Parts: sequence; structure tokens; C-alpha cells
Amino acid sequence: MIRAALILFLVAALAVIGVALSGPAGHASMEWLGWRLDMTAAAAILLVLALALISTLFWRALIWLVGMPQRAAKARAEALRRQGIEALTRGFLAASAGDGSEARRLTQKSVELAQDMPGLVRILAAQAAEASGDHAAVVSAYTAMLGFPDMRLAALKGLMQAALGHGDRLMALRHAQEAYALAKTARWAWRALLEHALQSGNWTEALALLQGGLERKIVPPVVAERGRAALLAATAAGLENADGARERSRALDLALQSVKLKPDFAPGVVMAARLSAVDGKVARATSLIEAAWKERPHPALWLAYRDLKTNETPKARAVRLLHLANLNAGHRESQILMIEQALLSGDRSLALSIGQALTEAGAGPTARLCGLMARVCLANAQTDEARAWMTRGTEAPQEPDWSDLDPEGGAFAYSPADWARLTTTYAETGELIHPRFERRERSISELPALPIVFKASAPFVAAAEAGSFFAPLPDDPGPLDDDRMPAEPISATRPPARRRLGSGARPAK
Repeated sequence: MIRAALILFLVAALAVIGVALSGPAGHASMEWLGWRLDMTAAAAILLVLALALISTLFWRALIWLVGMPQRAAKARAEALRRQGIEALTRGFLAASAGDGSEARRLTQKSVELAQDMPGLVRILAAQAAEASGDHAAVVSAYTAMLGFPDMRLAALKGLMQAALGHGDRLMALRHAQEAYALAKTARWAWRALLEHALQSGNWTEALALLQGGLERKIVPPVVAERGRAALLAATAAGLENADGARERSRALDLALQSVKLKPDFAPGVVMAARLSAVDGKVARATSLIEAAWKERPHPALWLAYRDLKTNETPKARAVRLLHLANLNAGHRESQILMIEQALLSGDRSLALSIGQALTEAGAGPTARLCGLMARVCLANAQTDEARAWMTRGTEAPQEPDWSDLDPEGGAFAYSPADWARLTTTYAETGELIHPRFERRERSISELPALPIVFKASAPFVAAAEAGSFFAPLPDDPGPLDDDRMPAEPISATRPPARRRLGSGARPAK
């Protein structure tokens, strides 16, 4: 205001001076208490303006002096507020760093300095108690926050985490349920309830939670869809081996619902196909597996496809498997299936050529592929090459072949805990896992069994079995020469020599 008054005074003074210089100066007089004052009109105007400016300055100075105590109090309050904010900031940093004693000290300081921020002080008190490991103080701090509506959700989350840390899962579940009912977007509460339902094997409740999460927009539709498909398959797996026809029928219905949601979800497809085949609907089972193979080939799919018919010849089965492989010929699993089909049909050279192309194309063969190549080499009478593949397979990275790993079980014969983990992983990432493979449980060997001796010793073994005699070999025979072999075998009336693999009897000294 003072600045504005000065500007107005200067502008008015310049205007008056300009008018005085441009024409007659004029005359002005004033009488007051017997005094008479004569002056020019311009001087009178300037005098009035000066008096107005002085009055304004005096008034502003008076107001400033009157408001000095209030300003001082406000400055003190602002200084305390800055100190409170600093104490809160340092307290949160100490709690995050795990320094419980420092966090508690700063909490007490912030109580005195940050009285206008009670919410932050209460949160800091709870986090300081957590950092110091005082469970009772943590519960007390979060319980005190329940009385404030805007802090209730945060308090429930803190109480749930405190209960979990103390091992009280039932109390943690109650807090999560209350929070889920209180706020529609409390993702942490929804997640806690879903994990509890999965861990307890309550697939019905898990399905309801997934539907609720989709309606509340907690999870995207693709995640909810994958999770529902996995849960439906898990429910069907629990009813698949039931004694009653009604339970098996419901299992088939649930498996078909899973396939409808995700046609390429191998566990659901395999279960639906298996149950349909038992129900006599082999054509539907075939179409389900073929549709899934077009979308996403999986080892369990062709194994289930292979077992749909058990009374066919190997040649007919090979034709069926080739048809399945051609539905998605460029995929790695289709190439592996073509090798299996070639071995089944007796086309050993085709199996070898496909296998060589497959092993050269990838980053490196797994133990599963090494075992398959060992079988191919054995079929082509390449025993040494088969041994090389077996040796390579012992050091190659493992992968599940889903045949299944348990020799006494079928594909996806999972426990509820395994289904729970598969559901979580598949819903979030879209990838299938094999829990038993990850735990390194008992499994079917991927490497074929080979004779202990080398191929070069096979004629000696055959001669021993036939009762013939070949010249004995020294410990280090080197290359065999024709003159080291006897021209005539020993008479058949002579008792056959004791069978030894890899060498004959040692020569007499």
C-alpha cells in the first residue's frame, strides 16, 4: 500500500508541475487561527498531496506496531511447525531404517511440536513401535487409530500385518475381512483373503473373490479370467477320482468351463479330454486337445491325445500324432512330437534329421531333449552317439516333460497346495509351473537305459552267448588285427567260457 501511495504522489506531482509550467501559476490562500498563507495553486496542490502521503505512512506505521505481537506469535508457531515437520520426517526415516529407539524419541518430540498433524504422529508412533519390535505397542498404536474414520483402513492393515507377524492368522483374516467390507478398492485386503482361500483349498471362495475383484476393478479382466480357469480346473481335479457318477459329471462340467474361459490352458483341457473320453465322448476330447494345440502346444496335451485310444496299432497311433503335430508345425513341441511319431512309425532317419535340426536351432538342448536324441541314436544303431547325448544330458538344464514326473501319477495330479501355487502364477503371468519338478521330487528318468559296454564289444558278448570262442583280448588290446583272431572256433563240446562283458578270458601264463 505504501508503494502504491508513493507512486500516486509522484504521478500527481508531475502532473501539477506540468500544468504549472504550461500556463499561469494561479493563486491560493488559507487562513487558520489568525494565520494567513498565500501560495501558488500548484504549491497548494503539492502540499495537500504531501500531507496525504505523510498521513498514509503514519497510519501504516501505527498498524504495524499494533500487529507486532500477533506477528511474533505467528512466527513462533511457524517455527514450531517447521520443527515438527522435521521431527516427523526424521522419525519416518528412522523407522524405515529400523532404528526403533530413535524413531520413538522423535515420535515424542513430534507430539509436542506437530500438534496440528495428529494423523501423521499416530502413524509414526505405530511404525516406531514396529521398528522396535514391540508388538503390544504396535497393536495399541493401530487400535488408537481405529477411532478416526479417515485412518481406519490404515489401522486395519497395520493390525493385520501385526497379527501375521505374531502368528495369529485368524485375527489377521478378521482384519482383512473388515477392511474388504469397508473399502472397495482395498487390494491388500482382497489379496490376503484370496491367499487364505487358496492356502486352505477353498476354491469356491477363491472364485467368488476373483469375481468380486473383477467387479471392484481390483484386478484386470485377463488376470481374473486366467485365475478362474485355473480354479475351475483345480475344483475338477478334486472331483475327478470321486466314486459317484454325479461328482464325475460335475468335474467334467467344471473342466469344460475352464476350457471355455482359456482354451489353451493345458490342465483344464487335459482334464476335460480325459473325463470326456471316460464318458465315451472321444470325438469331443479329440477336438478339445486339437484346438488347444493350435493355440499353445504343451507336452501334456499330446500325451493325453496319445492315450485317447488304447486299442490301435502303433502305425495308426503314429498317424494320429502326426496330424496333431501338423496343426502347429513350427512350434518346438510339435517338432518333438514329430520325432516321437517318427520313432513310433519306424522312420528312424526322419527322427534323426528332425532331432538334429531341433538341437541346432535352439540355445542349447535340455536334459529332456538329450534323452530324446539318445533314443533316436539308439534306434539308428548309433550307440556311441547315444552315449554322448546321455553324458550331455546329465549336465544339461532340466525341464519337466509332464509325462508326469511321478511314475505313479498322471499329468497335473497336484495337491491343493500345488494347485494354489499354479493358480497364482498362471493368473499373474500366464505361465504354467510344475511344483513337483521345482521341488525335485521323484521323477521318471529322461535318459534311456543303455548297455554298460561299448558297441565294439557286442560281437564278443554274442559269441559267449552262442558258445563260440574268440581270441582273448589283453588289457589294452589296441586296434584289432585279422591275424589276432583264430581261424576256427573251439568245438561246441568244449564247455563254454565264462561270460565276460567287454573281454574274453585272460590268456594262460
